Amino acid sequence: MKNLLRPLLVIFVVLTAITGLAYPAVMTAFGQAVFHRQANGSLIERDGKVVGSQLIGQQFDAPEYFWGRLSATSPMPYNPQASGGSNLGPNNPALLDEIKGRLAALKAAGTDMSHPVPVDLVTSSGSGLDPEISPAAAAYQVERVAHARKLAPNDVRALVERYTTGRQFGVLGEPRVNVLKLNLALDEMTRG
Repeated sequence: MKNLLRPLLVIFVVLTAITGLAYPAVMTAFGQAVFHRQANGSLIERDGKVVGSQLIGQQFDAPEYFWGRLSATSPMPYNPQASGGSNLGPNNPALLDEIKGRLAALKAAGTDMSHPVPVDLVTSSGSGLDPEISPAAAAYQVERVAHARKLAPNDVRALVERYTTGRQFGVLGEPRVNVLKLNLALDEMTRG
C-alpha cells in the first residue's frame, strides 16, 4: 500500500501544480498581454468612468433610448450572476403575458406599432444578458428615439448604421447593434 500511496501523492501534487497553478497563471498572463481589453471584461468607459461592458446588456426603458432584448434574470434584469433564460415555451401563457407587456410598453413610449414588431424586442434571450439587438429591432425604434430627442430620423438612422456590426469574418453570426454603444453615441450626439 505504501508503494502505491507515494506515487499517487506525487502525481497529485505535480498535476495540481500544473493544472491548478502554472496553466492558469500562463493563460492569465497571455490574456492580459494579447487580449487585455477582452480579458478585463470589454469595459466601456465614458469620461473616465466605466459605464458598462459591451458583453452584458443594460436596462433602458426611457423613450429617448434604444431598448435591448428583455432579460429573464432575477432578481433584477441583466443580472450577470443569474444568467439564464426564462424557459417559457411557446404555449406558456406567461410568455404571452411577457410579450403583451413589452408591446404595451413600446406603444406607451410612442413607438409606431403599425409595422410588425421584430421578435427580439418582445422576447428574452437564452442568457438574459444580450447586449445586442438586430438591425431590424434598432430600425423599428428610430422614429420613437428621434422624436423623443428632437433629432432628424435620418440622423438617428445613420447612427444605427454606423453602430451595426456585420457577420464575423463575413459568415459567422448575424448583423447586430450593441445597444449600450448606440445609446452612448446618441447621448454624445445630443450633447455635442
